[in-house]
Amino acid sequence: MSDILIVDDERDIRELISDILEDEGFATRLASNSDETMAEINTEAPALIILDIWLKDSRMDGIDILKTVKRDNPDVPVVIISGHGNIEIAVAAIKQGAYDFIEKPFNIDQLLVVIRRAMETSRLRRENQNLKRRDVATSEMIGTSAPYRALLGQLDKVTKSNGRVMLTGPAGAGKEVAARYIHAHSARASAPFVTVNCAGVAPDRMEEVLFGRETPDRGVEPGLLEQAHGGVIYFDEVADMPLGTQSKILRVLVDQQFTRVGGTDKVRVDLRVISSTNRDLDQAIKADTFRQELYHRLNVVPIAVPSLEERREDIPLLAEHFIAEFNTSQGLPQRALTEDAVALMQTMVWPGNVRQLKNLVERVLILGDGTGPIEARELPGEEENGGDEGRVVLSGALATLPLREAREAFEREYLLTQINRFGGNISRTANFVGMERSALHRKLKSLGVVTSAKAGVRVAHVDEEIEAAG
Repeated sequence: MSDILIVDDERDIRELISDILEDEGFATRLASNSDETMAEINTEAPALIILDIWLKDSRMDGIDILKTVKRDNPDVPVVIISGHGNIEIAVAAIKQGAYDFIEKPFNIDQLLVVIRRAMETSRLRRENQNLKRRDVATSEMIGTSAPYRALLGQLDKVTKSNGRVMLTGPAGAGKEVAARYIHAHSARASAPFVTVNCAGVAPDRMEEVLFGRETPDRGVEPGLLEQAHGGVIYFDEVADMPLGTQSKILRVLVDQQFTRVGGTDKVRVDLRVISSTNRDLDQAIKADTFRQELYHRLNVVPIAVPSLEERREDIPLLAEHFIAEFNTSQGLPQRALTEDAVALMQTMVWPGNVRQLKNLVERVLILGDGTGPIEARELPGEEENGGDEGRVVLSGALATLPLREAREAFEREYLLTQINRFGGNISRTANFVGMERSALHRKLKSLGVVTSAKAGVRVAHVDEEIEAAG
């Protein structure tokens, strides 16, 4: 959308206007009738159209072309020119959406002024629409852990291309944030980022939502694919897309064009596709709920987004980030975190991952008293202790064991949690638990606890042989 399409049945006029505009630095395309005009527009929408009202040997006249352009490409300004100008024609053209009307023979300076104003008005309108359409969800990545750095390295590599990316990982891990990071650091950053919530759209409405529709009453209603033109379309939880829609999306990926529901014209789009899922798509393919061809088209660059459990080191940074964010967006107090609160948060179970952590921080800030540091007693799990500081409530399983076995089970689980909390760093773990490093190694060996590399970080787990023997 960077050139000007000149439509006139007189070759001399077309070429004269083209020469003038090219001297001013504009790129141009030429058409002599309605068929050539629509073919040029369908190939790629121009930045502006200069359109003659009267076109000899043409299926449609200038007003008909204007109506079609304003229906299918409302952002493209149209400047009408005519050698038979009168007030009625000018008024009719403006009513149909023309930016301006110029009579032949035209003044070159006047034509250039009108063209520049029309293009600037169109640019501002598109920017305004993009800002309204694009939500303000963050693309900021937070963390320092090894799994986080590995993820960031992969994301940085794919920002430099237009390759399709498939983000996998548990719910709430931050797959959409990763997708927005790719968009924000790519050449398409100034273009739209449009999210398709595949699980949130009724199957019978999915095609209208994606492709848009045309009806006599309401005209053209662009779908999400059209709104994302030039930018990124993000299929969130793509495994929930209806099978019938999957085959049509596959065709869009191949042809980069589609037809609106109820329409006949082909709509061309330039899109980068990013998808995400928390499900096993191989199993979905075997169950005939996901098309294998679509999977191969979308899964060009697979990237795994780690769970919060795999990056416990990042919990303090993430919590502090959310505290600052809620302070800015909601005016909630800017509170610090005590060491006890951090330690508890790093040892908690997070089935909802980063999303759950964010919700917890918001809850504590809303329900907490004052602006002092957040303490461990304010976090879930502490209030169930009835306020008795220092008291540990045993799980049912642990309470049924003899003392020696219960102590061993507790020590094993405690040390597993602490090692993973510190990203597999034995020295930091020993310092926190108050043991010499050599003593900690001996204790781990006696408990059958070993560490191994996973996602670029050392992870503690029980030795499989000892676990099987137990």
